[in-house]
Formats: sequence, C-alpha cells, structure tokens
Amino acid sequence: MSAAFGPACLDKTRSDLEWDRLLDALASRCVGPLGSAAARGLPFCSTLEQVRISLAETREAFDLYAADEPLPGGGAEPIAAAVDRLRAGGALGPLELRETGRALALARVLRRFLQSRRDKVPNLAAACSTDPHLDVLEEQLSRSFEPDGTLSDRASPRLRELRGERQSARERLMRRLEDIMQRYGAALQDDFITEREGRFVLPVRSDSHERFVGIVHGTSASGQTLYMEPRTVIPLGNRLKVLDAEIEREENAVYARLSAELGEHVESIAAAELALAHAELRAGAARLTADLDLAFPDLREEPMLDLIDARHPLLQLDGVKVVPSSVKVEPGRALVVSGPNAGGKTVVLKTLGLLALMLRCGLPLPCKGTSRVGVFEFVSSDMGDDQSISRNLSTFSAHVRNLAAILDTTFRGALVLLDEIATGTDPREGEALASAVLDGLCARGGAVACTTHYEGLKALALGDERFLNASVGFDMGSMSPTFALMTGIPGASSALAIARRFGMPSLILERAERFLGTEERGFEQLVRRLNDERRALELARAAAEREKLELESARRRLEVEIEGVRTRERKLLSEQTEALVSAVRRARDELRSAEQRLRARKLDEASVREAGRVIERVASKVAIGGELEPPGSRRVPQPGDPIDPAELRKGMRVFVSRLRTDAEVIEVLSGGQVRVSAGPVKLVADVTDLRRTGGGKPPTAARPQQPTFRVPFDAAADPDLPIQTSDNRCDLRGLRVDEAVSMAEQFLDRSLNEGRRVAFLIHGHGSGALRDAVRTSLRESRYVLRHRAGEPGEGGDGVTVVWLR
Repeated sequence: MSAAFGPACLDKTRSDLEWDRLLDALASRCVGPLGSAAARGLPFCSTLEQVRISLAETREAFDLYAADEPLPGGGAEPIAAAVDRLRAGGALGPLELRETGRALALARVLRRFLQSRRDKVPNLAAACSTDPHLDVLEEQLSRSFEPDGTLSDRASPRLRELRGERQSARERLMRRLEDIMQRYGAALQDDFITEREGRFVLPVRSDSHERFVGIVHGTSASGQTLYMEPRTVIPLGNRLKVLDAEIEREENAVYARLSAELGEHVESIAAAELALAHAELRAGAARLTADLDLAFPDLREEPMLDLIDARHPLLQLDGVKVVPSSVKVEPGRALVVSGPNAGGKTVVLKTLGLLALMLRCGLPLPCKGTSRVGVFEFVSSDMGDDQSISRNLSTFSAHVRNLAAILDTTFRGALVLLDEIATGTDPREGEALASAVLDGLCARGGAVACTTHYEGLKALALGDERFLNASVGFDMGSMSPTFALMTGIPGASSALAIARRFGMPSLILERAERFLGTEERGFEQLVRRLNDERRALELARAAAEREKLELESARRRLEVEIEGVRTRERKLLSEQTEALVSAVRRARDELRSAEQRLRARKLDEASVREAGRVIERVASKVAIGGELEPPGSRRVPQPGDPIDPAELRKGMRVFVSRLRTDAEVIEVLSGGQVRVSAGPVKLVADVTDLRRTGGGKPPTAARPQQPTFRVPFDAAADPDLPIQTSDNRCDLRGLRVDEAVSMAEQFLDRSLNEGRRVAFLIHGHGSGALRDAVRTSLRESRYVLRHRAGEPGEGGDGVTVVWLR
C-alpha cells in the first residue's frame, strides 16, 4: 500500500495558479447543489491508489456520458442540517422530511442504474452504493405527503378521522351561515362569508349591528361594515378551532414518528447524500472532460510529467486558441524556459502546476492520451510580485523569502515553479543566486521549472545534464511571439525587437545596440541561428508529415479500388459458378433418364443408340475442355515428344494433351487407342494425344479445380457417376461419433428411398476417429453396396463415397 501524501500546495500556490477558477468551472457543470459544493471543496487524493480510482471513476462517468447515458441522481437539495438534527434526536419539519424523501428516491434511482451496469462501471458502482433498506423509508415518506407538499391523510388513521370530522363541522357551519344570510339579508353589507382572526364572519352594515346578535371581530377601513360572528354559530366555530388544534397535534406526532424512523438509519441517509454528491461530481467531471477534450494519460509510480501537446485549461475555458506544448519535468532536474516577454513562459509554468494539481485530484488532463504522468505530492511556486510596504518587503526581498521557504519544503516528489527567478537586484548577483538555488533544488530531488532572462542560466543548461533549456518562439518576421515551446535550445529575450515593435525610436534602439557588449551580441546571434535552424527542421518535418498523409490517402484509395475489383471478380465468379451448377444438374437429369431407360430392360436398337448419344453428350460436357469447363481455364496444350505405340505399357505415366495433365495408362487398346486414368477421370485417348512426361510433371496450376465427375466411357468398370451435389452430400464435421454415425445412417436410408445410387459423406481428416467410425458402420450397413475414400478432386481421405444397393 502506497504511503499517504501530505498537503498538495500552499495558499500562495493555489492563488498563483488560479486553482479555484478551475474548481468553479467544474462546479458549474454539476447539475445540483450537492455536486457544486463537492466540486468547490474538491479534496486532493491522499494516496496514489486513490488517484487511480478517481481517474477510473471519471473515465467510467465519461464513457456513460459519451454513450448518452449520463449518471442520474442530480438535483437533490442538501440535507446535512436535517441529518445533524436526526443525530441529535430532534424531529424534522415537513419541508426537511420531503427533501430527505426526495434525496432517498434519487439515491434509489442511482443505485439501480449503477447495479444494472456494474460490469461497465464497477468503480462508480462501488463508490456510489447505498443501503437498499432506505427504499422502505422513501416509500413511507412518499405515501405521507401529497404532491403539493401537504401531509397526506394516509400518514395516520387518526389524522384522516380528524380531518374528516373537521370537514363535516365546517360544512355544518357554512350551511348555518348561509341560512342566516338569507334571513338577515337586509342587515348585511354584502352576501358573502369571510374570515377574521380565524373565525368565520358575515359583513354587517354598521347601522344594523344592534339587530344582529353576535361578536364583532373587525371593521372595514371606512367603518361602514362590521365583520360579525353570529351568536348561533359560535359553538360550531369553537368546535372547528378545537379540531384544528387536534389536527396540528396529530401532524406533529406524525412528523416525530417519521423522524424517529429516519433516525434509526441516519448514517445510511448521510451516506446516501454523499453518494449523490459523488455521482454529481463525477458527472460534472465527465462534462468538463468533453468540453476541454481532456485525456486519461498513462499513470506511473514515479513523480513526473511527460506531457504531449499540453494545454492551459483556464485559457481553454476563456475561449482562447491555445498553442499546445510538449514539456517534461522529473525529479532532480530543472527546465530553464527563456524567450521574449509575453511569449508564454509563465503560461508553461502554470500549465505544469495546474496539471499536477488536477492529477492529484484524480481529474483527466488537457494533453494527449499518450502522455506519461506521475503524481507530485507537493507543488510550490514563486510567481508575481509579493512586495509589501506594511511588512517592509521589497520585490527582491519578497522573492528571496519565498525561495528560502521553497528550499526548506523541497523533496523528491515536489514540483517547484519559479517565474523570473532572483530578479529585482544586480543582474550578476541575481544570476549567481539563481544558479545556486536551482542547484540546491535539484540536489534535494525536486522537479524544477523556471523562467529567466539570465544568459548565465541558459549557459548552465548547456553544460550540466541536470538542466534542460527550453524556449518560447518569436517570429522575427512579424515581430510577434508564436507561443510554441521548443526544448533543447535557449531563447533570445528579443527586448530590442519588442521595443521596436511597440514604437521605440530607432535612434534609441541603435544606441542600445552599441551599448551591448560583444559577448551579449554573440550569444544573441547564436540563439537566433539555433532558432532559425530549428524552424527549418520544423518546416521539413511538417512537409514530411504532409507527404506521409498524402501517401496514406493514396494507399487507402488503392485499397478501395482493389476491393472493388475483388468484389466484381467475386460477382463474376458467382455467376459462372451458378451457370456451371445449372449445367451439371441438367447433365445429371439426362443421365438419370438414360439410366431409367436402361433399367427398364426393354431395349430396342433405337433406345440403345439414344442412350449412347445421351451418354456421349454428357461426357463431352464434363470432359476437360467441354461445356462445363470455365472458358478462362482453357489453355493451349504444351507440346512434348510423341510416344511410340510400341513403348506403351500398363502403369506408364504419360502427358495427355486433351487433359493437359499427367495420366496413368490402365489398358492398351487396339486401333491406336489407350485407356488412361487421371485421378477420378477415366477415358479413352488416341496415342497421338500422348506425350512423354520427361521425368517431370507438366504445370497444372492453370487448370482450375473442377467438380468431381466420373466419365462413363467404361460403364462396366464404374456404372454409376459419383457426381457430388448438394442433394447427395452429407456433412458430418463437428459432430460426435455417435451423432455422426446416426446421421449418416438416416441420410443413406433417405437417399435410397429417393432413388439415389451414390452418396458422399464428408467427415474431414482430424484425428481419424470420426472417419474410422463412419467407415466401420458402412461395412455393417444393409444399405451399402460398396464404398471407398474420396479421390483428390473429391476431398481426399476427408470424404467417403458410398454406392447404395
């Protein structure tokens, strides 16, 4: 477990960096007073683990916000005072009870929302969990009050009874007053009933009050009207007042009872309020992340900031177009930033300080996500002018006192920011003091960033590896700063150039240049030359980046074009395949028709000739170079040495021009013909079509893989055509052995019933267990005439061809 951190900064640093402005921006993005208060009082994390958890919670809240599922639960009013009264055993008033009930209702919505997304937001679900038993209290509070805030009759049976009795008493009183109005209409100023001092009265004319018996409760401003309660309704009015008192006592009893029940769960109620505040805070941080394009960089154990394209968050909030800077600070090293006034040196320091404090609070940072960061335990600064006449402090003495205090509080894990270090005194002595202070701070392990115009500090960074120069850019052409930070080279102060820009007379500037020593002018020229070279390198880098982007764009265009060509080729191939399948089906139908005629065994000479013609026609289609071969695959046969017919013998390997591949002679026939076998294809070829193989193998890559056909030139050797189609194929791959054997048996039974004579069982290669089990079952099957392994063109040993009985 990591050690606890101390205080993050002093009030002076908080003021120097304008930290409270950032907290106000965070508070303004919280939807309720609980979140706003939590944001303005945002504490710094006390351990590195807390930083990790806070960043993880904010990332989860941002992911929800980006997915248009923002955290619910916002808008609850603070109930801390009510919680304190409950802890003291006091009773809450109706307004406090209603606000507590609303907070509990929002806490229930929040808990259920996070529980349903616990896998996505585990950190938020853990941080904002509440006691589910509070739901019962919330329901009771909800039943006890009407939507307008009045205590409901449902809160107490006695209250319902008293209110009903009061309603009846009031109606009796109203009816009695209406009767009196009708009887004494001449004595009344007007015909209405009003109320004075909590009693119902009638407006009686002042000159008729003696004829109207009752109690006067008031008069009009003119004195012409007396508001009198008739004597006959006084008992009814008294009863109404008694009922009002009883109702008030019962309402107070209900408030006390509800408060007592809440008091039993007061700590859970306080935790629910904290959960709501925490959820509002994280939701506000998610909105700030979206508004400022904040990132979640890589968090390291060591204190350091290696920022890429860092931006000042307050300038972003002000709507300023911020020039991002890449900057690095680490323990035991100092970054010396130089350059012209108003060039952005102090902005660099404040950016470092603000980002260090944001990280300490567990907030995302305004930089690239590829940045590497570690938590600085303490941030100290010396910026601005702390002179004070009342304390007898000059500018220099105030700076020195701040530097002495910073030296005492610097350690490994501290970030020190010094703006214009050791100014306000003799430049040579100030330069020496600045060098010594930086050396002491680095020796103590602090990570230091300072701004300066001292040439000695710039030179120090050239000779000591603990120091690194950096400069803010200045465009000599436009005589204006670029605000871009460049590391590795010092920056020129360009005081004379800036003075010329703001209207200093040329004569004065010429005299100032003469007063400059040779050494100062030489150093200024060196810095200017380094800046020019750096600018040239940046221009070259920018050109290379543009060229890279153009090449990348061209590459993407080519990929789109290639994909378009491939799509068109796939479409064309699909069309050709469809045509090929249609032709195969037609050929299969013709063969079936011929087969059925042959099986009829009632053949005449014309039928035999017709069947022969059908077979020859189908053979010409499925043969190499036939109709079913794609046109693009037909190549001109390669010539070779002719073979003497006397040399031909069974088993000899020859090249068949018609097939454009090697074949094996299986029989030498008379009449200058031979029967050859090329894989599953068997046919009769003329000797003139044969060529020697020459010990080699003619190329076959140009010949596309054809559907497997058994050409029926040798019907006695193979009477059935093993043509593989979707109808006679059964795929057993991926099944268990018992499932595959059962499916194969069912498929063969169905194939035999449908009149098929051949079937293909696809079992794949694998370990061979499935293949062996299938073939063993085939040897015992009553449906199977014979079977064999598939030829290379049929799927090889991963397929078993089955002939049915």
